[in-house]
Amino acid sequence: MKPFPSLLALGLCLMFSQPDLSTEESLGSPFIQSSVEEAKRLVDEAYKYSREKSLERVRGQSTRPSDVLRLLKQPARDTRSAVRSADYLENTLRLIHEKVHSTHRLHKRSLNATDLLTPEELDTIVRVTGCAARVSKPSCHTTPNVNKYRTATSVCNNLKYPRLGASNTPFTRWLPAQYDDGVSRPRGWERNTRFNNFILPLVREVSNRILATNDAGVKCDGEFTHMVTLFGQWNDHDLTFTPFSPSIRSYSNGLDCDESCERSEPCFPIQIPPRDPRLPTGRDSCIPVFRSAPVCGTGESAFNFGGVANKREQINTLTAFLDLGQVYGSEEGLARDLRDLTNDGGLLRVNKEFTDNGRELLPFTKVTGNMCATRQRVTNQTNAKEVPCFIAGDARVDENIALTSIHTMFMREHNRLARALRRLNPQWDADTLYQEARKIMGAYTQVFVFRHYLPHIVGPDTMARQLGRYPGYDEKIDPSIANVFATAAYRFAHLAIQPMLSRLDSNYRENAKFPSVPLFKAFFTPWRLVFEGGIDPLIRGLVGRPAKLNTQDHMMVDALREKLFQFVQHLALDLGSLNMQRGRDHGLPGYNAWRKFCGLSTPRNQDQLAVVLNNKDLARRLLQLYGTPANIDVWMGGVAEPFVRGGRVGPLFACLIATQFQRIRQGDRLWYENPGVFTSAQRAALSCASLARIMCDNTGILQVTSNPFKIPNRGTNRIINCNRIPQFNLQAWIVRPTKTKQQDQNQEQEQEPEQSDQDNKIPLK
Repeated sequence: MKPFPSLLALGLCLMFSQPDLSTEESLGSPFIQSSVEEAKRLVDEAYKYSREKSLERVRGQSTRPSDVLRLLKQPARDTRSAVRSADYLENTLRLIHEKVHSTHRLHKRSLNATDLLTPEELDTIVRVTGCAARVSKPSCHTTPNVNKYRTATSVCNNLKYPRLGASNTPFTRWLPAQYDDGVSRPRGWERNTRFNNFILPLVREVSNRILATNDAGVKCDGEFTHMVTLFGQWNDHDLTFTPFSPSIRSYSNGLDCDESCERSEPCFPIQIPPRDPRLPTGRDSCIPVFRSAPVCGTGESAFNFGGVANKREQINTLTAFLDLGQVYGSEEGLARDLRDLTNDGGLLRVNKEFTDNGRELLPFTKVTGNMCATRQRVTNQTNAKEVPCFIAGDARVDENIALTSIHTMFMREHNRLARALRRLNPQWDADTLYQEARKIMGAYTQVFVFRHYLPHIVGPDTMARQLGRYPGYDEKIDPSIANVFATAAYRFAHLAIQPMLSRLDSNYRENAKFPSVPLFKAFFTPWRLVFEGGIDPLIRGLVGRPAKLNTQDHMMVDALREKLFQFVQHLALDLGSLNMQRGRDHGLPGYNAWRKFCGLSTPRNQDQLAVVLNNKDLARRLLQLYGTPANIDVWMGGVAEPFVRGGRVGPLFACLIATQFQRIRQGDRLWYENPGVFTSAQRAALSCASLARIMCDNTGILQVTSNPFKIPNRGTNRIINCNRIPQFNLQAWIVRPTKTKQQDQNQEQEQEPEQSDQDNKIPLK
């Protein structure tokens, strides 16, 4: 097994791929030093310029949708250091490359900069730019309680390969990346380049002709609630976050990506097609988009390492595990900042200024510039009080108020558990209370996702085939999130979002005082939770109203396709176009390559595609754009497929989603079903945990359905009183001091079950 091939390849290139040159033949340390210093200056100035430009707009309340998206996807803390190191390295080698070729008047590809660098000099560059730290193997021997609790970063979950599944590591690849130049440049970067004899369509043109629907055409799901959609987003924010480049200015020519439609790293704008129904057209009309940040030593910088085409990879800032990182944070610093360290209760921090009818709200962020100061603009009330953004374990907590409500509910549940555990075990200190509550919460999400959520998404057949009986832990399984999962497959729920976020009263009727909110007026509006009735009406709206049904003739609502982050009259974003542009940015292969990966048929023409889609007209319209099924963007092809039986995705995404969760479960040493992680009594209690009970325990809601994912009915899923929803039993967590040591020994002695290959129809290695 070769974990993190992109990082290992960098190390191997340093060791084996350099020419055998004497010191006299090398460029010399002064040249190296000046190049590194110049690269650092360029990068630091670009970062500073970009941050100041965006914050200037935020303070002036002239925020553009592209500013919102960029600030939302900014790398922070250790992630920012990782991205900065990658930019230092890439620009150092670019400058060396340019200087060498300028001095010797060589063809661009005739000589690599590293041909004139000794292995020692290359090692120095990698070290001083900070990239060396990204490939070093951490020690797990000194990690406290490594067999009992997760680290915030999930480093050392796998004791043999400590970085597998950890935060700030590359997405994994199940198929090789496909870039225009074979290394880094996205397909479609050069408009006239042909793929399979056809030019790729503009993503906005695909969005206009395939995805467009108006709110009047929305069809409601007859089986599943809007909670399914929002829980999917909530779960995605536990697993994937791809930061953008922090720079809005090109390193090579100083171009401002917000002011130009030119493609120049990291600018990758979405071009507007002729006769667009909403947006201005022409050469200088585009939606600003920024490339995802590269991993150290991949892309153009990797090309310079001995000429080896180490393809560009992207960073996942989150852990690959179902550990509720969106509550607790996926870096040690953030995890510490989210804790209430003013007492010994093991609690999470809460808001000190406001409550929700006496219940806790999330704390406010202290970040400079208030991206959530939207109240005056949305309400047209110039004297309306603004509030800061909330802060949680994931930066997207304020993306919409329904998501914020779920964040708030789970924060409250942690604190409820910590208080209950303290009553049961008064001898426990703050760290033990925090870690035990966090451990229970992580098990909650594993139960909810596998038992309650995924069966509704991938259907019973895929569940039985790939996600059946727990096969046990396997250290050889790489649980890392696949690029195709993060960038395509798990974005299926964008087509199940309603154009309205319902707010319902205690009788599950429209809330007269605080009525339902159009989705496009619910982005970055935490003030609605503070001043407009809190989270209860929104939670009722999620469980009392249906999801949007994705149909082939009504795919994406206007709030996402035409009004995304549109607070003022500026150009709004188009989520469908962004999804396809991001797939090209990440080098995702086309639709047929992924169907082949999953053992599905690969349509070659319109008739065959019509059979796959069960829709002749849709097949015709897709091939008018793409020319061949092989070129269809994988996200577009995946969401166009008819649902599998009992699910809400087609066969391709059912396969990709199930394969990812198969690896997450089997590659997690601290999975709740793995013997020794919990006692058998604790596992029995966890198996009875329910989202409905969390709602009852942490809101003012008195009546719920037992299955919040299913539409309320008069039969088995009626709205019932909370006292009929089983309580979560914490008796198995009582530790009697005289028996603690023996209990620990008993827990460690539980044996793992034998693993069965029969549950794994798709190879995991």
